[in-house]
Amino acid sequence: MTMPDLNLLITLDALLAEGSVARAAWRLRLSPSAMSRALARLRETTGDPLLVRAGRGLVPTPRALELRDRVGVLVRDAQAVLRPAEHLDPARIVRTFTLRASDGFAENFGPALLARIGAQAPGLRLRFVQKTDKDSGPLREGAVDLETGVVGESASPELRTRALFQDRFIGVMRAGHPLSGGNVTLARYAAGRHILVSRRGLESGPMDEALKPLGRERDIATIVGGFSAALALARESDLIATVPERHTGAMREGMRSFALPFPMAPFIVSMLWHPRMDGDAAHRWLRGCVLQACGKQASD
Repeated sequence: MTMPDLNLLITLDALLAEGSVARAAWRLRLSPSAMSRALARLRETTGDPLLVRAGRGLVPTPRALELRDRVGVLVRDAQAVLRPAEHLDPARIVRTFTLRASDGFAENFGPALLARIGAQAPGLRLRFVQKTDKDSGPLREGAVDLETGVVGESASPELRTRALFQDRFIGVMRAGHPLSGGNVTLARYAAGRHILVSRRGLESGPMDEALKPLGRERDIATIVGGFSAALALARESDLIATVPERHTGAMREGMRSFALPFPMAPFIVSMLWHPRMDGDAAHRWLRGCVLQACGKQASD
């Protein structure tokens, strides 16, 4: 069996990224004729035209669109393997990184993370921005360097992920709440008035779906966009908030927390980044800091 020419992967990556033989040739410092010959070889190897004429330009075929992200990841992985190891002195880092996280992450894990950064890399500035949706565009476009969240089926397959910690939903009420004197049973939970947390303003959440098979439903008194707002309201009222346990630990001080009286599966919170940052030594060091900050919190 003839081994394929793996150099064609680099050519294919450039062609799919540029959508032009001339621009791909310039990117790889080849002549247009050499790039045209390489495209012909790619078409023969893959059995697909890959790029076809549309007016004065070229457009990718469905097969090319299917390959685009996979080829990009393969090429960056190969480049990372062949890149010389870089020694990093954190004290010499002078950069700003943007970390996009859900409500509660900065409040709960930020102090430990910033303490390590301040002690070892004082020239590194961390910008926290609120995660209002699951769109991976900011990571692909470079507007965000690192992100935390639950990796769902809709997550872009090109992104890198690393698990940070396992979390679960719990109920929270103010100290002295009428229900705080004993165990919170399913009947008592359903009889309370609740705060629904929904970034998209939906009128039901995963807790409500879990209650349906049990023939129960919550009385939703108000809907808020984040966990901090839900806890602030619960602290000063008789409303009940249902929030992630680890994600909100620092914000629940002095409140009564309880295990939900019905089954809900735990979930994994991960950090996500774009593959182009794999070989960036400073970014890799920051990922280690995030992992340590969350691990320390998880062991407390």
